[in-house]
Amino acid sequence: MSFRIDPRLPLTGEVRRILAAEIGKALQHLDAARSRPEQGLHKCRKRLKSARALLRLVHSGNETFCTTENQCYRNVAALLAAPREATALIETLDRLAAAFPKESADGGLDAVRDRLVARQHDLHEGAGLEAAIGAATAACEDGMKRIESLALPDQPEQAADVLAEGARVTLRRAKKALDKASARGEANDFHDLRKAAKTHGMHLSLLGRLWPTPIKARRKAVDELGERLGELHDLFVMRALLEADDEPLGPHEDTKLLGKLLKRSEKSLRKSCLAEAAELFGDSPKRSTRKLARKARDDLASPAPHDETNASAG
Repeated sequence: MSFRIDPRLPLTGEVRRILAAEIGKALQHLDAARSRPEQGLHKCRKRLKSARALLRLVHSGNETFCTTENQCYRNVAALLAAPREATALIETLDRLAAAFPKESADGGLDAVRDRLVARQHDLHEGAGLEAAIGAATAACEDGMKRIESLALPDQPEQAADVLAEGARVTLRRAKKALDKASARGEANDFHDLRKAAKTHGMHLSLLGRLWPTPIKARRKAVDELGERLGELHDLFVMRALLEADDEPLGPHEDTKLLGKLLKRSEKSLRKSCLAEAAELFGDSPKRSTRKLARKARDDLASPAPHDETNASAG
């Protein structure tokens, strides 16, 4: 089923359909994570992010439902964060080695990688992972049961206002995070920018033809920015571990090269992320979504498809 709101169909039914599809896929990935946690956890968390982006898009149409469900899936993602992060850190170290082949050729990162692999093994093989998967599964199954209670405005003009407001809120969030990242450059500022960029990218997919300008190029740019911001976030997490008092990555002689490469990679990523984000989110969010509201009202007011199409789409 398409991760896109069909403007010819009632908004409530479309959001129920998409939400059910995303949580259903999250449940499938949770089941797969029992045997292959590296892939299953990552895919599950991606589906949860998609579901939460959808809930943010229609939040103003049913604030109680969307707030409650968003918090639910945020909690589910948090249950799976540590095991997924363990894998992401290994991937981060491997990216550093690939980016700086000469510096890492003599095995200067090997000791750190061994510790990260051991850390991943402990998190993936222990009883804690099974308990986390079980709790996450139960929460998602309960969430599936609540989807039918969702009700949103289905009148074209009201539905258009809901979608435009959801898109506008995320753009405001991205602009605010961009301003803070440019001025202060704290890890949390870049993390907020990453989350807003990811959510905006999903909103572009959900809105599809409702977006007032062609979205293919913008979606590609947003996705690329999201990936780079994700890599930068992983560098920040690695640096926090590197600077921790208990030295989880090892003594200074084992982590000296890592610290040097982190600094170089982080500097480059900060610069590119800020430049790309300024291109995407530098404009006024209100101005950016004014045309969306008008176009959505027109498209949502178009005649609905015949009953057979309705039935197959639902």
